[in-house]
Amino acid sequence: MKLNIITLTLTATLAVGTAYGQDDPAREAAKTKAASIPAKVQTVAGELKYFDGVPIGNTNDLVYDYLTRSRALGVYLDNVGAVSIYSVLAGMAEQGADAPNKIAIWEQMMDSRTPVITSNTSTMYAYAPTDLAKDGPTVIEIPPGMLGFLDDAWQRFVGNMGVTGPDKGKGGKYLLIPPGYTGEIPDGYFILKPLTNRNFLFLRGSVKNGLKAAVENFKTGLKVYPLKDAANPAPTELVNMSGRTFSTIFPSNLEYFEILNNIVQAEPIDAVNPEVRGYMAAIGIVKGKPFNPDERMKKLLIEAATLGNAAGRSITYDPRIDGVKFYPDTKSQWVTAYANKNTSFEADGIMGLDARVLFYYNAGGVTPAMATPHVGAGSDYALAFLDQNEQPFDGSKTYKLHLPPNVPVNNFWAVTLYDTQTRCQLQTSQLFPTVGSLDKGIEKNEDGSYDVYFAPKAPEGKEGNWLATNPGKSWFCILRMYGPLEPRINKTWRPGEVELVNKPVGEGGLIEEIEEKLEKAIK
Repeated sequence: MKLNIITLTLTATLAVGTAYGQDDPAREAAKTKAASIPAKVQTVAGELKYFDGVPIGNTNDLVYDYLTRSRALGVYLDNVGAVSIYSVLAGMAEQGADAPNKIAIWEQMMDSRTPVITSNTSTMYAYAPTDLAKDGPTVIEIPPGMLGFLDDAWQRFVGNMGVTGPDKGKGGKYLLIPPGYTGEIPDGYFILKPLTNRNFLFLRGSVKNGLKAAVENFKTGLKVYPLKDAANPAPTELVNMSGRTFSTIFPSNLEYFEILNNIVQAEPIDAVNPEVRGYMAAIGIVKGKPFNPDERMKKLLIEAATLGNAAGRSITYDPRIDGVKFYPDTKSQWVTAYANKNTSFEADGIMGLDARVLFYYNAGGVTPAMATPHVGAGSDYALAFLDQNEQPFDGSKTYKLHLPPNVPVNNFWAVTLYDTQTRCQLQTSQLFPTVGSLDKGIEKNEDGSYDVYFAPKAPEGKEGNWLATNPGKSWFCILRMYGPLEPRINKTWRPGEVELVNKPVGEGGLIEEIEEKLEKAIK
């Protein structure tokens, strides 16, 4: 009996083995082909050549160049937030706001002379860095009425302050704890624990009682000092940036990666995860090591930065991201900088890569308070990058934005123009490129609606409702609603599209001129 069982088992095993061994020859050939590579193959990296699968000629160089370039592009896109905020702080440092207790403030408001990415002209800004590696635990005292937050060196949200923070707008003391700190943490402070040493303090002051009162509130109530010096802190200085011309815009060339290396060297190694560090290491950025790219690497990094800049613009003007359209049920061009109102850009365990680029490429400073307004409080932003026909705005043409009656705001609304190259306030004949409900010269229509005009010259009788544009340049706009009310939040009230209302001014519009030049070049 045992012999029969053994015989049957052996027979079955051999049968199965034979069946697997006699697989379809065509299927096996297809598998082999799928795992193989031809002698020559055209790719985006160039023509690759092989001898029976072994790279020959310059194939290895082409492949490694492609790998390096693509990894550098990933590094560019993953770190826009870090390089952008570093550039802002570096620009302020050059103007004297070069320490945590030296606060950059715009006492006469921010205007188009200072290129700060998508800044507004309606609120008083104050910025400051921290240096926790040097200072240790650091105290930030804020006065009443502030609206602010702290972001880390990668522009990741750390915590709110002021009206949306734990002090509820009454003012208070915040204590920043350095990464890895194991010392005693005293009572009596609101505690913030960033992952990085250099962080970005962002504050806005209310100007409802006038500029002088707003500045005085900062001067008397804002203090930044190391906890160890709490008994006798050095005085906090306000450095007025209004009217100064200096750049805070991040570059898109080799310098981009040099800045990123500076950030990596200043921060704890675990400020970003091993995967991100691996991509940086592939292009020569490693904590504790010098960044000295050779000529080949420099060329590839510059190409990657150019592609990164291009990607930022494509993601901006054609955002293929769920949740970015304000009115997805229509062809409206109004978009939000925060897709799905998500300020971490992460959902369901997945990082929204393009959503993150969209924000950091076009804005600065991350806080949930800017994405989740409450009825009658906070703010709500909508951006228009294209006209109603999905065409770039042409500075030689006239456009109109219609805001229906009863604009639903508790405080005020404002429309500001921006430069499509820098994403900063558009520099025109108007120092403050903003029109809004607080302007004394703005006129309502008879039904309570507003019309805002964008053109090189003001339409007759519409000077108070007009924003200047520049022939030969494009632009985009942001509609800001301060204290949005329910009809805005539930979208029953909608702004009109920014619509083209006439032919180009002068000899021709920007688009037509470009098309004409292309036709001539082809001929």
